[in-house]
Amino acid sequence: MDLRGNAITWMGHASFRITTPDGRTVLIDPWISGPTCPEKEKTFSRVDLLLFTHAHWDHFADALTLTRQYTPKTVVIIETGQWLESKGVANVIGMNKGGTVNVDGIEVTMVHAVHSNSIVDEGRVLYAGDPAGFVVRLPGGLTLYHAGDTAVFSDMRLIGELYRPELALLPIGDHFTMGPREAAQAVRLLGVRHVVPMHYGTFPLLTGTPEAFQREVAAIAGLQVHVLQPGQSLG
Repeated sequence: MDLRGNAITWMGHASFRITTPDGRTVLIDPWISGPTCPEKEKTFSRVDLLLFTHAHWDHFADALTLTRQYTPKTVVIIETGQWLESKGVANVIGMNKGGTVNVDGIEVTMVHAVHSNSIVDEGRVLYAGDPAGFVVRLPGGLTLYHAGDTAVFSDMRLIGELYRPELALLPIGDHFTMGPREAAQAVRLLGVRHVVPMHYGTFPLLTGTPEAFQREVAAIAGLQVHVLQPGQSLG
C-alpha cells in the first residue's frame, strides 16, 4: 500500500511506532516494557506525539517514563489526562470521543471503543474515563484507524463512512477484545482494504491467531492482511 512516505512499525501487542516523512515519531499505546517489544524499540531518538487508547497496564504502563523522558504532546481521554497532569506530566491534550485535534499537522480523532478503562495507582483502582480508538491522518494524507481494545460494534460502519481509513489496526486476540470472527466483521463494517492484526499471542488467554483471522476474511475481495513480526514495519 502507498504510505505516502510514512513508516508504521508494530512493536508487539497493541503498540505502534509511526515515523513521518519529516522524521517525527508518533507512538500509539507503547508498552515498551512488555514481553513482545524488541530491544531496538525500547528507546527513541525523539518522541513527538503519544496516543493512548486507554489506561490498562498493557497499554499505559510506560506512560510516565515516556512522557518524562521525551516530553511529547500526549493525547488521551480527558480523565486519564487529568491523572497524568496530577503526576506532573506536561503537554497533555485531554479530549473526548467525537473530537478532533490537530497536533502540528497530524489530525487525531478520538472514536468509540467497547471495553473498560482504569488506572492502578499505588494499589488503588481509579476511574480513567472511557476507552477509545483513534483515527489518525498523517502527512501526505494517509488515514489509519487504531481500534484500541474493543469488541466489534455496528458504529464501526460510521467510522468507515466518515473518515475513510485506508489501514486498520485491529485486535484479534479474543478474551479481552475481539477475536478473529468479530474482527472480520469489523473489516466488513469499516470497508478498509488493509489490516494489521494486533493484540494477540502475548498471553496464553489471547487465543486468536492471524491464521484464524485470515480464514475469516478470505472471502472479502481486495483485502490485504499485513501480518507483522514485532519490530517489522510497513513502509
